[in-house]
Amino acid sequence: MKKKILFVVTSHDKKGSTGDATGYYLGEVSHAWKVLKEAGYEIDFVSPKGGNPPVDGFDLSDAVNKEFWEDEIYHKKISNTQTPSEVKAEEYNAIYYAGGHGAVWDLPDNTEIAAIATSIYENNGIVGAVCHGPAGLVNIKLSNGKYLIDGKKVNGFTNEEETAVKLENVVPFLLEDKLKERGGIYEKSAAWQEHVVTDQRVVTGQNPQSAKAVGEAVKKALENL
Repeated sequence: MKKKILFVVTSHDKKGSTGDATGYYLGEVSHAWKVLKEAGYEIDFVSPKGGNPPVDGFDLSDAVNKEFWEDEIYHKKISNTQTPSEVKAEEYNAIYYAGGHGAVWDLPDNTEIAAIATSIYENNGIVGAVCHGPAGLVNIKLSNGKYLIDGKKVNGFTNEEETAVKLENVVPFLLEDKLKERGGIYEKSAAWQEHVVTDQRVVTGQNPQSAKAVGEAVKKALENL
């Protein structure tokens, strides 16, 4: 079986009614991508709408961002994401939800991507997410009817971090609160500090600073299967 990981990115490009642009956060894709690509995994991309997703945090002074963006194969892949209906869940060892504020709007209620994640997880795969990416996990249910994150240690963008970027009243919900509401055992570090937790094949990271470490934790979790 090929070693493949599915990256999920948002299709949503506006921060609520502010008119400010958003999308997937480039560093949260690139830093995890580099770790997993170098470990021998092929990476595919899916977004709710497919096609070319909006990008945020576009900083090519970050060497890893630049490497990803200028990789011909992967630039083509990220610019032509699959739609959920095109994804064959059985092909993937893991699914990873990248953040960026857009994720809070269009990933929680995307039942098609949630079904893909359930399938990968119940096939003994890994579910990973970073920053606002865990918004995509909050409504995932397993075959037994329980929420995926119920009773598991998780983290994601904190209330303090959301307040620091002045979007606590713009986002549809506060991610920290929602993860707790779904039964997640939420843990965190101070704002902008790297924080990653792995629990029962679910790997979550707090913020953009945690993206590389989430990639490393997903890699380790896959090695331990």
